[in-house]
Order: sequence, then C-alpha cells, then structure tokens
Amino acid sequence: MAIRYLRTVRKNLNDLNRLIALSARSHNAPLCLYSTAAHQRSTGDECHVDDAPEEQTQALTIRMLEIRSSKLEEQVRDLTERYQKALADSDTVRRRTQKFVEDAKLFGIQSFCRDLVEVADILERTASGVAAEAPGGRGPSLQRLCEGLALVQERLQGVFAKHGLEKMRPVGGRYDPYDHEIVCHVAAEGAVPGTISVVKQEGYKLHGRTIRHAHVGVALETQER
Repeated sequence: MAIRYLRTVRKNLNDLNRLIALSARSHNAPLCLYSTAAHQRSTGDECHVDDAPEEQTQALTIRMLEIRSSKLEEQVRDLTERYQKALADSDTVRRRTQKFVEDAKLFGIQSFCRDLVEVADILERTASGVAAEAPGGRGPSLQRLCEGLALVQERLQGVFAKHGLEKMRPVGGRYDPYDHEIVCHVAAEGAVPGTISVVKQEGYKLHGRTIRHAHVGVALETQER
C-alpha cells in the first residue's frame, strides 16, 4: 500500500513538473507571431495592456504550481524515509525471528538434557561403586558388569557430544560464577590458590550454554601458625 501511494505521488509530481515547463514555455512565446506590421502598430498598445493581466495570471499559476511541486517533493522524501525505516524494522524483526527459531532448535531439548545428566550421574556413581566392591580382585561376573557399565557410559557421552551436550572440565581453572557454584574450600596443597581443585557434582553445557552449574571446591592458601 505504501509503495503504491509513493508511486502515485511521484507520478503526480512528474505531471506537475511537465505542466510547469509547458506554462513557462507558453509564457515566453511571442503572442502576435502571425500579425502584420501595420496591425502591430495600430493595436500594439492594446496587446500590451491586455497581456499584462494574462502575464500576471500565468506567473501566479506557475508560482502555485511550483509550491505544489515543492509540497509533493516533500511528501516523496517523507514517504521514502518512512518506507526505508519500515524496511529496516522489518529486516530487524526477520533476523530476531530467525535467531529465535534457531535457538529453539538448539535449546529445545534443554529441559530433557537436565534430566538426562542426572541419569548419567547415577550411572557414574554405580560404576564407581561396583569397581570398589572388589579392591583385591574381581570375579568374571563383576568384571563383565564393570565393562558393561563403562561401555554404557562411553556410549552415553557420545550421544551427549552428538547433540552438543558437554561435560565441564573445571579442575585447575579459575572460578566462574556463570559456570560454577562453590560448595566448599580446600587446602591448596600444591594447587594455585583461587583455582578449582575438586568437583563435587559435574557441570554441563548445551551448545555453550550452561544448563547445570558444576559444584566445585576452591583451593585456599593455608596459614601456618
């Protein structure tokens, strides 16, 4: 609708400019081109007297047409600016909508992943418990169970990686409140004070976005008394 109206205004402006040009040419044309010399001498004063109001009328008409042309040009500029702004706003909305759709595709499984990493925690604790059952030696059944649990863990982590779910590796790094939650402080004992030295609960990220904070312990420098 805006484009159609803009085209109409531009057409009217072009027609108006042509009309101004025609009026100007008519104003500058000789009025008695086909008159004889004798007739010009006898009626010269009359032509001059009658042409004065006509010239004023033409000048006034041209002036009015110029004012109208100026107003139409202003409307064209205004409509062009509004049209360009509408295009820019539309492009911004399109990009935001596209980003929203892409985020929905990437993070639509976020809630499901939170629940799934809890299952991974249970599996990891079970595997560690089974491995601790026979510290001196393992029977065939226990050995097969440990191998099966390790295989399931490996397969589960492969599925996580396929869908952009990654386990954090914070040990040795600096504390980041966006990724970590401090649950305890431990003696440095060779670690750099202020760094993470122990993980109480694994943290996970989905496509770089933290979906579960890692519960960590931060190393503190001990004070000797």
